[in-house]
Amino acid sequence: MRQAGAAATHGSVQSIFERNAARMRYPKFRQQHLFVGSGVIEAGCKTIIGSRTKQSGMFWTARGANAIITLRCCQLNRRFEDYREARRA
Repeated sequence: MRQAGAAATHGSVQSIFERNAARMRYPKFRQQHLFVGSGVIEAGCKTIIGSRTKQSGMFWTARGANAIITLRCCQLNRRFEDYREARRA
């Protein structure tokens, strides 16, 4: 019974790799000095989102948190004017 479960898991993992092979060009990405792990993204989220929304005494609704995160990302990417233009439309 346990082997059947392992075989099914192996089959689904293999299927995922086969469907996404075109996206997994890690040697090429590394040659271009791109990051292939999740650590950089996780650290970015912690820095940009966590530092702004998790300060002492802060409580957010999902809508409010999404709004402040959007503003924060626009500010840090120097695209605040793009955000303002989109809001005017």
